[in-house]
Amino acid sequence: MLYRTNITNIGDPFVVSDGDNYIMYATTFDAKGFRYYTSENLTEWKDGGVALDLSDSWAYKDFWAPEVIQRPTDGKYVMHFSARGRENKSLRIGVAVADKPQGPFIQVKNEPMFDFGYAAIDGHVFIDEDGQSYLYYSRDCCENVIGDSHVSQLYVVKLNDELTEVVGEPKLLTTPTYPYEHDGDGSWLWNEGPAVLKKDGKYHLFYSANYYASRKYCVCVATSDKPDGDFVKSETDNPILHADMLDVDFSGPGHNSFFKDKKGSLKTAFHIHTDASKPSDNRRACIADVVYEDGKYLIVL
Repeated sequence: MLYRTNITNIGDPFVVSDGDNYIMYATTFDAKGFRYYTSENLTEWKDGGVALDLSDSWAYKDFWAPEVIQRPTDGKYVMHFSARGRENKSLRIGVAVADKPQGPFIQVKNEPMFDFGYAAIDGHVFIDEDGQSYLYYSRDCCENVIGDSHVSQLYVVKLNDELTEVVGEPKLLTTPTYPYEHDGDGSWLWNEGPAVLKKDGKYHLFYSANYYASRKYCVCVATSDKPDGDFVKSETDNPILHADMLDVDFSGPGHNSFFKDKKGSLKTAFHIHTDASKPSDNRRACIADVVYEDGKYLIVL
């Protein structure tokens, strides 16, 4: 079932369950930082206010892709987010912590979480069964030029138990190679918005491809026997979420994330263009069911 929510002018929605309520975070155009929204039924949402205030921060704009996870060590909530720095004007990932999912979130330090010398966005945390945590992220194409193309690539790096610091060096996982992963002429190519699920010993790395303001923005998947590679993209199954799956108003579905509803059923949150006739950064949050069949995750609309 597809839920087209009433939340628009956002991007990259991420949902957590909190008792009888759901809480959503998203890319925001609020100058102060990140807001949160609450719902009891996944369809109608209310603005809850500011979850993370960045008005006096290293970050000053481009507040993108917040994700929140409850920390196993102490039950606190950790938010990873993307933003552009005041000093170098480059994109980085920040981290903040709160006692409850509504916030207020407080940055661990008033600087990016890490700096590998390039623009990084779309941080996603996955904690494996052995307790080791990983941060998956996208090396953004704005500064990553390979040959004649701007290229967004997916990386992974280990995290400490507090989920606030990286451990070791990052590893490259995927590079866009297929026609559905670029804008048409190959000058801009995207692998971004990572999300990881593990099932039956296999790691499923979901990611978004193509341009976010294009109808062809989509969700794809790659699989591996290890959390840090080597991930293989299916030539026949991708993309697994795309505009042609529904009517003409279903434009640019992408940057998905996963959560479980009150009944324990797996769901995915993602965005589509609010106005399909004029694709832009004004996007609507959507939610759909997810099933696992024959070794594959399927998004059910």
